[in-house]
Amino acid sequence: MTRPTYRWAAPGDVNAFFGLMLDNVADLLMTVGLLHAVYEFPTRFALRHMVPGTAIGVLVGDLLFFFMALRLARKAGATQITAMPLGLDTPSTFGMVLFVLGPAFVHARTKLGLDELAAAEHAWHIGICSLFISGLFKFGCAFGASWIRRLLPRAGLLGSLAAIALVLISFLPLLEVLHVPIVGLVSLVVILTTLVARVHLPLRIPGALGALLIGGATHYLLAWVSGTPATGTIEVDPSAGLLPTEWLGAFGFQWIGAFRDTLPYLPIVIPFALATVVGGIDCTESAAAAGDEFDTRQVIGVEALATLAAALCGGVIQTTPYIGHPAYKAMGGRAAYTLATALFIGSAGLIGFFGFLYVVIPKATVFPILVFVGLEITAQSFHSTPRRHYAAVALACVPALASLALLYIDKMQGALVPPGTTAVLPPALQAEIETVRVMANGFVVTSLLWAALLASLIDRRLIRAAIFSAIAGFCTLFGIIHSPLTGNPVFLPWNLSESNFHITLSFAGGYLAVAVLLFAWHFAARATHSLTEAETSPEIESETSA
Repeated sequence: MTRPTYRWAAPGDVNAFFGLMLDNVADLLMTVGLLHAVYEFPTRFALRHMVPGTAIGVLVGDLLFFFMALRLARKAGATQITAMPLGLDTPSTFGMVLFVLGPAFVHARTKLGLDELAAAEHAWHIGICSLFISGLFKFGCAFGASWIRRLLPRAGLLGSLAAIALVLISFLPLLEVLHVPIVGLVSLVVILTTLVARVHLPLRIPGALGALLIGGATHYLLAWVSGTPATGTIEVDPSAGLLPTEWLGAFGFQWIGAFRDTLPYLPIVIPFALATVVGGIDCTESAAAAGDEFDTRQVIGVEALATLAAALCGGVIQTTPYIGHPAYKAMGGRAAYTLATALFIGSAGLIGFFGFLYVVIPKATVFPILVFVGLEITAQSFHSTPRRHYAAVALACVPALASLALLYIDKMQGALVPPGTTAVLPPALQAEIETVRVMANGFVVTSLLWAALLASLIDRRLIRAAIFSAIAGFCTLFGIIHSPLTGNPVFLPWNLSESNFHITLSFAGGYLAVAVLLFAWHFAARATHSLTEAETSPEIESETSA
């Protein structure tokens, strides 16, 4: 009997390609644009040093997923296998830019006294180191992915992801959208109508492509009517990014010397890597539910390999499986869309025509895709979490709100306070700002631990909640969370100033007191028979029986 032939390319791959490709383009635009807008990072340096290696990570990952789909189709004898989508991780894009690359660049200029290009190279090396360590971490997780998933409550893992998605991924791009409200709102409504409300455009044009076409046409029409340059103020000649060779400098491995300087950023980097591992596990299960049974360890292994490939080539943003597999399958996509995305993004970075995309594509037409991604991740976080743990997911967003507030506090102080001077603020206001900083620093880990603690309490697992509180206290002692220092560096507590040591000790002591209380509460409840190991609330029982 002849096995059915797998058609790895289908008409639906066109829709799927534009969705996946533009999502990756949006992240590249966000990386270069945010670095320049927030930190005045030299755009030419980013285009010729950082973008090529970052694009290579997408090239390697999507090519491997393409061949995995062919292999699965041949093994299963299936004709409608849809490849796993892979691309740049949007939360990591914000995390690397706002909490690693940007601060490293500013530190090199203000504290180390380096000029612009030397500071950019210093930040680049730290970014490569961070990405390389992330890749190694993912490889280790590939062998114990299931164990990691069992160790932490889903509300903790997805809650921290929802915090990043809702507060940072949706909010910050939305500001960019509203800078040009006519173009931005038109593009945003196209995205929301097609991708959220599922209302098709004429000729079934993909929503991402439709937003680009309609918003882009609006942008250029307004520019023509007003007589202003359509490209606005261009920070760099796009042809300067053609045929970049500077990224090859990563093969000299000078970035290894930045390992010590990278250590303070690992409390930010590792949680993002862990989040992509958990996301990869969830994406694999989602694909299985849609009928495509990929091997979880292989999916995480490909993700790790793509991240390492990007790092070795000078990339700074990690790759991850995307959550949209069922959507791409519903579009009729097979495997060709990942192949096309790999070739397009890879060539954009290596040939260097991404510089033209950066200039020609109006940012307000692409950033709505990130708003959708943030909303989708947030919705999925709640949807994939038991209803009783919704409060834990919501609690995880609070530290991210502090991080958002701190971002603008630091920008205002930097703009209003002359260099070399100290802001003179009322003591009460200064105390509030210090509290916001302490809550914001290390917010990814804080969100995870707070949500995990509350989820454990909801399940009446007081011992488990006490352990999470004790872990939070330990992390506080070394600045992994709640660092009182600007820039969120890790530290040894005995090296702190007296005031910062007092803040750190107070927070660590608070978590320790909570742990002791919960331990005592557990045994007291046991003694009075008000709590048993298997006892759950009526809501838990109803959900379990359902």
